[in-house]
Formats: sequence, C-alpha cells, structure tokens
Amino acid sequence: MSATPSWWLPIVMLTGSNVFMTMAWYGHLKHKGVPLWQAVLISWGIAFFEYVIMVPANRWGSFVYSPYQLKIIQEVVTLVVFIGFALVYFGVRPQWNHLAAFLCILL
Repeated sequence: MSATPSWWLPIVMLTGSNVFMTMAWYGHLKHKGVPLWQAVLISWGIAFFEYVIMVPANRWGSFVYSPYQLKIIQEVVTLVVFIGFALVYFGVRPQWNHLAAFLCILL
C-alpha cells in the first residue's frame, strides 16, 4: 500500500467483498433441495473470500475513513449490492416499501 491510501480502493474492495457475502447469505435460497449442512459449508467457503477482501479493505480504509464512515459505506454498499443481486439472481424488483425501508436504514 502506498504512503497515501486512496479513498476509492476501500469502496471498490468493500463492494467486491459484499458480492461474496450476499452470495454466501442468500445464494442457497435458490437451491432449497440441498441439505442445510451442505448449504452452510458452501456458504462458509464463499464467505472466506469475503473476509479475504473485507479485512484489508477496512484496514486500508481506516487510513482515510473513520470506523463510523467505514460502517456507513459498508451499509450503503450492502443495500446497493443486494438490490442488484435480487434483480439478477432472483429476478425480483424492489417494491416502493422496500426502497422506503432502505432509505430509513440509511437515514
């Protein structure tokens, strides 16, 4: 890492890690025939890659952002990634009340 960490690298890394996290948490819902213990193990395997990206993102991000700012960024990224994931993976669009709830969370 350079002496002057960039402001955008942690955001990109948090976004990437969040894709893995969302797959680990929700991807198995499309495969309900898979035994639960297998879904858990597969999810843990996917979550490993989330941590491999998330921990350095937060470490490097802490040179630029406060812990509160990092958490706020993470929550925004989580909601945006989930909306995209739900659209692409499950084919469901958010309804107005979902978007209103997300807005309340952000506020």
